[in-house]
Amino acid sequence: MASETKHGVKLSRSSMDSVASHDSLIHGLPDEIALLCLARVPRCYHNTLRCVSKSWRVLLCSEEWHSCRKRNNLDESWIYVICRGTGIKCYVLAPDPTTRSLKLMKVMEPPCTSREGISIESLDKRLFLLGGCSWLRDANDEVYCYDATSNCWSRVAPMPTARCYFVSAALDNKLYITGGLGLTDKSPNSWDIYDPVANSWSAHKNPMLTPDIVKFVALDGELVTVHKAAWNRMYFAGIYDPLHRTWRGTENEIALCWSGSTVVVDGTLYMLEQSLGTKLMVWQKETKEWTMLGRLSDKLTRPPCELVAIGRKIYVIGRGLSIVTIDLDAVRLDGFLVSSSTGPLVEHDFPPERCRVISI
Repeated sequence: MASETKHGVKLSRSSMDSVASHDSLIHGLPDEIALLCLARVPRCYHNTLRCVSKSWRVLLCSEEWHSCRKRNNLDESWIYVICRGTGIKCYVLAPDPTTRSLKLMKVMEPPCTSREGISIESLDKRLFLLGGCSWLRDANDEVYCYDATSNCWSRVAPMPTARCYFVSAALDNKLYITGGLGLTDKSPNSWDIYDPVANSWSAHKNPMLTPDIVKFVALDGELVTVHKAAWNRMYFAGIYDPLHRTWRGTENEIALCWSGSTVVVDGTLYMLEQSLGTKLMVWQKETKEWTMLGRLSDKLTRPPCELVAIGRKIYVIGRGLSIVTIDLDAVRLDGFLVSSSTGPLVEHDFPPERCRVISI
């Protein structure tokens, strides 16, 4: 995209068109100073900023705005929680310093509220809802994208293969999907990669002889793939290298995370074990085993739960958006977990299906 520099600030073509139509973002200030001033406005007021003028609306949708807040450590991370009741709702949560937990900011209804078997992923400032099916329609290939800077939903390039109840992951600003129902005989082992820059998909064949991939985990710049063997119903793992597009074997103990929600914090993989009580587990790279970091009360976590992290804090989100916050820097060596909890934020008792973080 063509760009120029005005007052030391690099502007995209859309921003240039906006600048050409007015003297300055804030009267009496150079645009680079105005940008720094506006970038300090908390994220909860960004919808109000968009309503001030067309130039401000264009600015808040630009990469200049996004990069300026990130460069000056002003970006704020919000959590997007997908829950299903009579339809799909997306609850937007933000850290609340007063309660040391999360505060409900707003509730959104995605375009595909009646679908089952969708997958949700986030890339940079966008949230993607992929595939799914309904009672009246088989698996479909539609993909919807929510841009958090513009607060708008749109359709993007459809998946090469229609899918529902499939697995997905985000890695190096690309989406990876595979498996699921609705596949044709010609694509039982197919998997697809989405490039948001080109807004296009590339289809690939699974070169492994092993069957279903039931989970992706993005870790250390690679994808840990968890497989389920049809002949003995055991779970085992592999590692996919996206650079060389090759698989290799790995320690099968990591495959124990197939049924639990996982999150990566500072390169370390954590899992919420919910089969016999609620326990936070951590993957030890050196010894290649899972160890328990600590137990959590089922009354506080209200499983089934999802894990998500902002910085060094892990949020355990359960039914009704009940939340337990774990500060990893406050975890003691004896396994005692220092945490705080917040009661349900909504009246219904629906469990979360997926949680993702977007920072702006």
